[in-house]
Amino acid sequence: MRVQLWSYNYDPEPQGIAPLSAMLAQGLQALGHDVLVVAAHPHYPEPTWGVRLRPYRERRDGIPILRLPLWAGRDSSLARIRQELTFAAAQTAVTPLLPPTDVVIAVTPSFPALGTAMAFAQARRVPWVMWLQDIVTDGAATTGELRSGGPLLQAARSFERVTYRSAASIIVISEAFRQNLLAKGVPNDKIERIFNPSSRHADTPADIPALLDDTPRVLAMGNIGHSQGLGAMVEAFQDHAGLRELGAELVIAGSGVAADDVRAKITDPRVQMPGVFYGDELTPVLRSASIGLVSQRPDMTEFNLPSKLMNYMAFGIPVIASVSPESETARIVRESGAGWVTDAAHPEQFANVAAEVIRDREALERASQAGFRFAREQFAPHSVASRFSDVLANVTGLAPRDDSPTMSGNVAGTPSAIPVT
Repeated sequence: MRVQLWSYNYDPEPQGIAPLSAMLAQGLQALGHDVLVVAAHPHYPEPTWGVRLRPYRERRDGIPILRLPLWAGRDSSLARIRQELTFAAAQTAVTPLLPPTDVVIAVTPSFPALGTAMAFAQARRVPWVMWLQDIVTDGAATTGELRSGGPLLQAARSFERVTYRSAASIIVISEAFRQNLLAKGVPNDKIERIFNPSSRHADTPADIPALLDDTPRVLAMGNIGHSQGLGAMVEAFQDHAGLRELGAELVIAGSGVAADDVRAKITDPRVQMPGVFYGDELTPVLRSASIGLVSQRPDMTEFNLPSKLMNYMAFGIPVIASVSPESETARIVRESGAGWVTDAAHPEQFANVAAEVIRDREALERASQAGFRFAREQFAPHSVASRFSDVLANVTGLAPRDDSPTMSGNVAGTPSAIPVT
């Protein structure tokens, strides 16, 4: 099939949705599909790639990418909305130049860009599939970006319902998302749950004894936003005498709008915030972690599933999830045996469990092995791509062509009107 993956974020952005979209694109192309990615100029979590004012093309890992300009900004709700609207406008402007396709996969966020996906699919008479990474309306209401009950949120929820009706299929990343959509009237047969792929994976799980003989290290990586509640995690870690006696460290690797607030909580040199690691820089950081922390504020409606969970488990890093006990993250950690769940309403539980399990090497080894096995079965990129391929075949009625190009081949119909870098 000819597949267009419309993803606001894409490689080389190091965290969030970008690595997931890259894994999917590579997996689909490896299965024989003809993949074109339409993405924004790299900008997340920080706009460190400069500014581009015109669309351009590039190729990464054999995947052709059409990059679109946007006005980057995450310092305020207004800046974030402006950023997404400028991307949607750029996307709308280039749609007449896009080559023929059999199906579009549109990743949300970006939320406004779904409107362009709907219009494009209708104009080209092709189906489109929504890949639901964040339930944006719930997230905006929970974080206060849009006032609950206000006209903007009501308009966003109306638009959300329209997108659900328009999509040929909706791929959700958790059972919690499925239940959310069912409550909003989306038919169950339109929803397909596929876990996110691990964007990083190891051949062997973590060597827990060696890590504990060195320095017990708790790793929290990825976005540092308001929903993670990392400030409370820092305070609980620093206040725990047992963790201090063990010489344990807490490493918070990443960036985000709440990074300065979290940094202001640090009073102990055992807590470090080294910033964002790009590409292969992150691998030794993962290899040095004896515990992976996933945290979510207790008052948050569950509107996403942290991708760091998949990557911890794919490296065999035991997990402590400081989350709502009823959340999807908690369910995966419990059912896989990959670690321990503590109640985010009581941050001290995280510190207590961390100190306890650091002393219990056998328990850490069991969690490491269980999480590693679960990740190989559920999060392997080739398995995720295969399930996506089944969904695409169902909505299009097509099967992969025997003469599809390999990952090193050219993509027919790539728009020549777009300038090449």
